[in-house]
Amino acid sequence: MDAEKARRALTEERERLREMGSWSREHEPAVAVQQEGALGQHPGDYGSEVEETMEREGLADESDRQVAEIDAALGRIEEGTWGRCRVCGQQIDDERLEARAQADTCREHADR
Repeated sequence: MDAEKARRALTEERERLREMGSWSREHEPAVAVQQEGALGQHPGDYGSEVEETMEREGLADESDRQVAEIDAALGRIEEGTWGRCRVCGQQIDDERLEARAQADTCREHADR
């Protein structure tokens, strides 16, 4: 994968993630989750509200984390270091970069 193709793919993915994170924040419940049993609320309903709130917060946080990874990869493209493993300096294989253009390690060092 060449750097320009990666830049386009990363930029598109960045925009998609930012929209998803924005949507999650915009569609948070209008009212904070109330205490269990408040105003005769059924405990199951309370649990559902808590779960939905946590899922939306998690989605927004995960979107932010992925955008940060993409920003770092775009920075590496600008620096000319994109496509090289940050641990060993070897070229990252094209198959890995096609699957995950923001990868900053080769397969051997993927767990670091």
